Amino acid sequence: MNRYDPDQIPNPEEWLALDEQLRLGLVESFHRRARVALPNVTIHAAFHVVVENQLAENYEPTARAMTRLTTEGLSRHEAVHAIASVVTEHIHDLFNAKADAESSKTVYAAAVERLTAGAWRES
Repeated sequence: MNRYDPDQIPNPEEWLALDEQLRLGLVESFHRRARVALPNVTIHAAFHVVVENQLAENYEPTARAMTRLTTEGLSRHEAVHAIASVVTEHIHDLFNAKADAESSKTVYAAAVERLTAGAWRES
């Protein structure tokens, strides 16, 4: 795998076989080629990678959310961003002790399951 396009599903085996740094580099390269203005392309890419990893590993709440969000009209790229917004909020809550490590996975899964295209567009 030598290119990433968030509107195309990466081959899960190929994606997971890549070193994490290579995954980040592929996502960063896509955004640079697309001339997407971002405050920090590396952090943005990291959130893409988290979501793509979950999808490649077939983490069911994330996979269901991707299907739901694209069915509701989001592009795949937009759906990655929508799911990444939940990842961001969850990490924020963990850092601020609003969620404990024990229930963390359950809390995150529930938040992803509640995510809709409409809610994300309004946020």
